[in-house]
This record gives sequence, C-alpha cells and structure tokens, in this order.
Amino acid sequence: MVSIKELKERVWKANLELDKHQLVVYTFGNVSGIDREKGIVAIKPSGVSYEELTSDMIVLIDLDNKILEGDLRPSSDTKTHLELYKHFPEIGGVVHTHSPYATSWAQARKPIPCLGTTHADYTPGEIPCTDIMSDEQIKRDYEKETGDQILETFKKYDYRHTPMVIVASHGAFTWGVSPEQAVYHSVILEYLAKMAFNTIAINPDIPAVKETLINKHFQRKHGENAYYGQDTYKK
Repeated sequence: MVSIKELKERVWKANLELDKHQLVVYTFGNVSGIDREKGIVAIKPSGVSYEELTSDMIVLIDLDNKILEGDLRPSSDTKTHLELYKHFPEIGGVVHTHSPYATSWAQARKPIPCLGTTHADYTPGEIPCTDIMSDEQIKRDYEKETGDQILETFKKYDYRHTPMVIVASHGAFTWGVSPEQAVYHSVILEYLAKMAFNTIAINPDIPAVKETLINKHFQRKHGENAYYGQDTYKK
C-alpha cells in the first residue's frame, strides 16, 4: 500500500517529468495522483514553477475538492481532474499540458487522425477532440464543465484504450493507472501529434491507416493475447 507521503513524492516527481520532456514551460501544466482507498488526490499547486516545486508543496484534496493538507491553492484545473477520477474508475493519475503540437490540434479543433502503426500502437484510432464549450458552460463552473466535455466525448470511446484527449481551443489531458503512466501518455500524445502534423504537411490528402493494420498493432501490444515487450512494460 502506498503511503500518502509516497503519493506526494510520486506526484512531485511526475510533475518534474513534464518539464524534463519539454511538455510545459514556466508554470504550465499539472499532474495529480489518487489513493482510491482513502479517496485522497495529490495535485500540483497553482502557479508554482517547476524549479521551485517540492514534494511538500503538493496539495492533498478529497473528491469533493476539499483541501485536506497544504498551504497553497491547488491547480486551477483540479475540478477537471476530479471529474475524471469520479467517472474513470481504473485510473490512478491525470495530466494536463499545453504541449505545442497537441495544443495546436486542440486550437484547430481537430481530432488527431491515426495515420500509421506508431499511432496504432497506443490508441485504436483517432485521438478525440471535444466540442467547443458553449457560453453557458464557460460561465458556469468552468473547470468542472471541462471535465464534463471530456466525459461527453468519451461516450464514444473507451478511456482504457484511448488514455488521452484534446480539449477544443484549450489543451491536452491524459491519464493512466498511475501518475507515472499518465505522464508517459502525455509524452506519447505529443509525439503522435507532431507526427500527424508532419505527415499531413507532406501529404494533405493522406487517409487514416486501414482498420486491419490498426487492430493488429493495437492488439499485439494491448490485446488479450498481446505479445509485445515484457510483462513489466505496462507498470
């Protein structure tokens, strides 16, 4: 069982990984992790640079957004994280970034198409983009509404097979079974977004890769009879 101290340490280190992989600048982005048994979420404080961030600064909250520990205000995106934890029961970590390529697709309000097998190794099709928020949603509880937009989009997708989304005109969210895996998926999302951009720049008329090839590559890595890698690679 992971202690709360260890959860804070892991979330702190996961946030630093965003900076290491150049997915964030200055104070952009955030990582959270959850202790499902205790119902406690650890998340980056709002507006703190990665150079200044320490594990002691990580804020603890419950699923009702009540601060349990910490002197700093939690991330402004906290309510979006909480909506994902409440509705995606198998996840243990959430990441939000404004990484350049993924965010470019978000600003273009376009899903990222699956154009090759590298993409298919990670998701069995396009990476979805949410609808743009209505004025009424923006005026309400904006961060919760962002989570609701993601949940609405995922009525058509399996969050376990597609652990990433781009929010129209905003940025990227990813998740995983742990904070570390959620960061891994953010790195992969940016890589896939860049490749799709470059591919379309070379050939604007390129169609999505055929379904049989998508299924083969996704299933050999994630399917019931997966044979890619070692037993530890998903941990």
